[in-house]
Amino acid sequence: MSGSIGDNDPKTQLHGYLSLVREAVLWKLDGLSDYELRRPMTPTGTNVLGVVKHLAGVQIGYLGWTFDRARDVQLEWYANDDPLADMYAAAGETRDEIVALYHRAGEIGDATITELDLDAPGHVPWWPADRNPVTLHRVLVHLLAETNRHAGQIDIVRELIDGAAGLRAENTNLPADVTWPEYRARLETLAAQFL
Repeated sequence: MSGSIGDNDPKTQLHGYLSLVREAVLWKLDGLSDYELRRPMTPTGTNVLGVVKHLAGVQIGYLGWTFDRARDVQLEWYANDDPLADMYAAAGETRDEIVALYHRAGEIGDATITELDLDAPGHVPWWPADRNPVTLHRVLVHLLAETNRHAGQIDIVRELIDGAAGLRAENTNLPADVTWPEYRARLETLAAQFL
């Protein structure tokens, strides 16, 4: 992991939290079949591998292109007529390719964070003029919020697929002594009082 959340340096803290959530995102892929990774689990089609693909593009955009870096990285789906092409793995895209792109996005991001100061200026090409220019600090806060939001989507989708839940492999952040079906039934009974 790059950075440490216990460090007092703001950049190191932001980098540390981003590194933690990146690891959590990848952990959620463990043990899933290609079908399960691609399976749309919500009415809007949210699926695990699609969210990872989206996050790879988001990191490359915000920590690469915004700071005039990673110009050699082409994300073909942005030229696609499908406005949701970054939210699912196309038939020709493999898990390994998307995970490799996610790692590459992390490397690009890590280099940007390491090499630039928090007040380094950038320009987010898809943001309107009144939100530009930006600083690395602003982009890191935005990216951390967006990555955590999407990690939460993956959490829910993964739980719907096979019941796996938790924050990280080494710390699920869930109580160990809960019988989940009983807990869920208790909440259903409580909710039914409001029908």
